[in-house]
Amino acid sequence: MAFSLFTTKNRIMNLVLNDHSIRLLELKQVDPPAAQRWSERFLPPGIIQDGKIIDTDSLSDIMEECITEWKIQRRQVRFLVPDPLVIIRKVSIPAEIQDDEVKGYLYLELGSSIHLPFEEPIFDYYPLTNNGQSKELLLFAAPEENVMAYSKLLSKLKLNPVAADISPLALYRLYYQLDRAGTDEVLFTVQFDLTSVNLSIFQDTVPLIMRQFPLTFNMEQWNIKQDVSGALVYKYIGDEDELVLQFEDIFREINKLSDFYRYSLNSEKHDITKFLLNGDHPMLEAIYEEMKERFEIPVEMMSLTSEDKDQTGFPVSQFLPLGLALKGVQ
Repeated sequence: MAFSLFTTKNRIMNLVLNDHSIRLLELKQVDPPAAQRWSERFLPPGIIQDGKIIDTDSLSDIMEECITEWKIQRRQVRFLVPDPLVIIRKVSIPAEIQDDEVKGYLYLELGSSIHLPFEEPIFDYYPLTNNGQSKELLLFAAPEENVMAYSKLLSKLKLNPVAADISPLALYRLYYQLDRAGTDEVLFTVQFDLTSVNLSIFQDTVPLIMRQFPLTFNMEQWNIKQDVSGALVYKYIGDEDELVLQFEDIFREINKLSDFYRYSLNSEKHDITKFLLNGDHPMLEAIYEEMKERFEIPVEMMSLTSEDKDQTGFPVSQFLPLGLALKGVQ
């Protein structure tokens, strides 16, 4: 399944931009997934906010420096559509709509019978069921203006954007490629980053629901540097009670989304079978231990090994770019 906004090609670099960083990864091999190289650059607050490019000039200047430093001039690139821009929604359409007519039908119905919180969406869909009277689809949508702002910026910098994806699919793609998915599994993914948290629930490899929550980030409360591998290292120097309150809010949201899936979304009464935790938050290990204490459902941290902790030295912040790199090459 793909969020196919552009045609994919070979020899593609993989870029992940969020509110606080720019990450690059080049794939070495698919099985087992491994990176040829990766890099990371801190992004000061206010340049990208809630996934939207706010300061195009500053982002362009920083990207130019990265392109030169990383030697990726004129390369093809994939990128992730930032989580705050993405909507995932179940929709029903008449069964008589032919497969090759679905996209056109959805285009006509958006804004009338299918309502989204933004105009002029760019979208893709995934077929779910067909009972003879109606077809159920999973709709992926984002505001075209904001998505194309990334594409246009990359093109202006003489990169060639050829594919876009969303973070839950990138993470699940890596998880699946590592042969971690179980039979009849209902997977609750928790992407816990420095400035936001993404919660998604997968049933039968399909992300049925996604919720995204911002985290308050005050740069003065963090000491930020790069280690010898080039990965960013964040150390919190502020009031730890503030972080505890943020974490409590997210744990409540996890409970609420679990209940929503259990009692509203899931007619077959399947329950969540596993949490998959990933992200670049520097306290991810403490979050992992807290989740194991709070929830009866098993909690697994994303890693490239079969152990609970990754022993390869590959930074956890690069799992999303690695999953993105697997798009279209499996």
